[in-house]
Amino acid sequence: MTARDLVLVNQRFYDALWSHSRLVRPERFNTWPLLSDLASRSPSRLEVGPGLRPRLPIIGTHFIDISPPVIARLKVEGGLATDGAIAALPFADKQFDLVCAFDVIEHVDDDLGGFRELSRVLKKGGRLILSVPIHAALWTDFDVLVGHARRYEPKELVEQLRSHHFEIESSAPFGMQPSNPRLVKHGMHWLIHHRETAMRWYNGFIAPIGLLFQRRLRLSPGLIDTNGIEEVILMCERR
Repeated sequence: MTARDLVLVNQRFYDALWSHSRLVRPERFNTWPLLSDLASRSPSRLEVGPGLRPRLPIIGTHFIDISPPVIARLKVEGGLATDGAIAALPFADKQFDLVCAFDVIEHVDDDLGGFRELSRVLKKGGRLILSVPIHAALWTDFDVLVGHARRYEPKELVEQLRSHHFEIESSAPFGMQPSNPRLVKHGMHWLIHHRETAMRWYNGFIAPIGLLFQRRLRLSPGLIDTNGIEEVILMCERR
């Protein structure tokens, strides 16, 4: 898949998803205890690609997203939202104390540019909160459908972060992507052939149920043992 094709896949999928979605407040996610505390000490903050599932406090936070429905809704809620992409952030060097990018960088062809931009806009000593899917061996058609360009091998991810001046402080298992092959196949059939119905079911039933069964986020020092884990959240310091 070319870089342009990847952009189009992401644009079509997420415009359709967010056009039929309600905004979910950041307080409802298991990331809120961590991020509300960090945000209270971070007057300048940015969330990249939040969709209608922002994790940082909306008022006073800068948001970048590729989907017009997201930008419009976050502005209504008091967010400082604008169109943009992770590999070309429209902000000054060292502008932010805190940057978040949940399930974003695996979607872009130029992930090196994405890491470079995240590093550029963060102040030294600032925090990056990042989540990514891991282990290429776990790749499924679901990854293709939602516009993933890759899954990261943990060693590669650590090297990428260090080369862009990030040191992993702590990490934890993350995400609720389906892992049952039959469930993935069934869900893909509906998303491909009955997308509007599938989106309504996801937004009206599946996603709310998933929120109810979130586990408490428990960060451990450094990079956790990733065996048996499909996605990881990382808290990093900009050195």
